[in-house]
Amino acid sequence: MAEGLRERKKRQTRQYISDVATGLFLARGFDAVTIAEVAEAANVSVNTVYNYFPAKEDLFFDRSKGIVDRLSRFVRGRGAGESAAAAVLRELREEVEAVSPRVGLMEGYDQFMRVVDGAPTLKARLWYMQQETHLNLEETLREETGAAADDPLPGLMAGQIGWVHQSLMGWITHQMLAGRKPAEVSREALVLLDEMAELLGEKVLNYAVRATG
Repeated sequence: MAEGLRERKKRQTRQYISDVATGLFLARGFDAVTIAEVAEAANVSVNTVYNYFPAKEDLFFDRSKGIVDRLSRFVRGRGAGESAAAAVLRELREEVEAVSPRVGLMEGYDQFMRVVDGAPTLKARLWYMQQETHLNLEETLREETGAAADDPLPGLMAGQIGWVHQSLMGWITHQMLAGRKPAEVSREALVLLDEMAELLGEKVLNYAVRATG
């Protein structure tokens, strides 16, 4: 369905408030900026800010829904004959090769992560998002394999697959904070992904293979 005028205006307003807030957070730090200051800078009321963003942390992690469902989307979109782990590895490789901002390969990512590092509530939210990502992936694997509710295997597999993603993101973050260039980090990240794939056991690499034909 085409986006209506009202929906487009709401989306644009939400994005504008988020962009203004992010600019303030990057300049002054997360804890030093109030919701009232964000509202004033965006020329909206405080209530309007809260209508779009229930909590201050939502202003910073404004795309969190897409993040926590990310690995599940990769698994659901896997091709015939492709396992869950293989799909995630393939998608991550493609993003790294493309020097994509989705994996932190962008100028300014170091500033973003320094803001997180300086705010305990943002670090807590990031941890919570990681837990949501794991639970979403576990549920997706359970659905895709038809595993019983008490079967521990989907959770164990989600942990192994999630380890690849978290390790990659942690390594890229460390490199970007060191002031390295995205394209340079991208080349080394591809090698790291290959090394992590070799560390995964055959049971993980062959789990939840999509049927062919």
